[in-house]
Amino acid sequence: MFLILRFRFQTIQPEQETMEWKESPYFDYQDNVFHAEGVPVPEIVEAVGTPVFIYSRQFLIDRARDFHAAFEEIPHTVFYAMKANYNLSIVRTLARRGCGVDVNSGGELYRALKAEVSPDKILMAGVGKTEEEIRMALENDILLIKAESRVEVEVINEIAGKLGKKARVALRVNPDVSADTHPYISTGLSSNKFGINAAEAALIFLDSSFTNVEFTGVDMHIGSQITTIEPYEEAITKLNELVRYLRENGLELHHLDVGGGIGVEYQNEDTFTVFDYAKKIMPLLKKTGLHIFFEPGRYMTANGGILVTKALFNKTNNEKNFLIVDAGMNDLIRPSLYQAVHHIQPVLKRDEYTGIKADVVGPICESGDFLGKDREMPVLERGELVAVLSAGAYGMVMSSNYNARSRAAEVMVIGDTWQIIRSRENYAHQIYDELDAFVG
Repeated sequence: MFLILRFRFQTIQPEQETMEWKESPYFDYQDNVFHAEGVPVPEIVEAVGTPVFIYSRQFLIDRARDFHAAFEEIPHTVFYAMKANYNLSIVRTLARRGCGVDVNSGGELYRALKAEVSPDKILMAGVGKTEEEIRMALENDILLIKAESRVEVEVINEIAGKLGKKARVALRVNPDVSADTHPYISTGLSSNKFGINAAEAALIFLDSSFTNVEFTGVDMHIGSQITTIEPYEEAITKLNELVRYLRENGLELHHLDVGGGIGVEYQNEDTFTVFDYAKKIMPLLKKTGLHIFFEPGRYMTANGGILVTKALFNKTNNEKNFLIVDAGMNDLIRPSLYQAVHHIQPVLKRDEYTGIKADVVGPICESGDFLGKDREMPVLERGELVAVLSAGAYGMVMSSNYNARSRAAEVMVIGDTWQIIRSRENYAHQIYDELDAFVG
């Protein structure tokens, strides 16, 4: 007995509207070839290989310029949240355009210092700082440490005393505001692990027993990928009430930190610009009379980077089509982790093509390894290049060596030139500290 299986490759008749070709001032098609600024993407791939993250330096410069311009009416500092992309060249580019840096670990602090960020423009955040990280922050005399609980303030106070220092500390207040975003990146609700409620924060601020601590400000961060301004207005209003209460009780703070989280366009989200943001929240910020801190991360880098990968195989299983590429969840985990949607398109643009609806998947040994599902794509030949857009934030920083795969290279484009800012990891890099391990 023979079992006959019939497979059908689902095709879409050639129609231009079946494929959405996205472009921007930083990544566009020139003579039907996708470019990063003035550089053809295939030129970079020929030299560096795939997968590769490619960033536009001009995008970073413009983002920093726009943020400063939007809030020029008030005293402010933009602290780039480097967890979004901590490559030294990214951090240095933004720091040289007037940005400080928000770090979340000793490793990020080390990177910020290596990127030549001045310690007085570095904030340390994080809900679970170790004693070593707190000591590192104090010894390097960074601007301040953001504390998220009373016990953390107690630890900071103790360590500062041992070091003979006065620790500058801000409290992260959880305003209990819904940011209407993915639950994994919502941080401003009372059910989240982050921050302190306003009543408890007031008690800590006014506690005179912290003799080695100087309270300098009140901070918040209500979430990430926020696409409406109303949650910020609600949260800032609540923090203004706390600032007023503290002032009435004799504590004058120096700054109000409204965090980051401004959403960006990945597919067709209805987002807002930093100028829209400033117009709405500026009146609330002016009321405080304080220096205003911002902590944008994704907003500064996401749409300034792409991930370029290579088509390996076309495959059909039970009428389901798959485009298998050489980048996977180890390179860009956001689709698997957050069900995030990144636009995907070929590097070579065709005016006419045969299209398929396919899942774009990687080589990782997991069913959750995908870059996009049910995408309308041209039928690609083996070796053709594919660009995954909006990969400048939470891409390389969340990559891994799962399946012992080497992490991608990173490239910065500067006009019509480019340079490698992180070389492709090789197999020797992966095992460099395992060779002399004890074997029982």
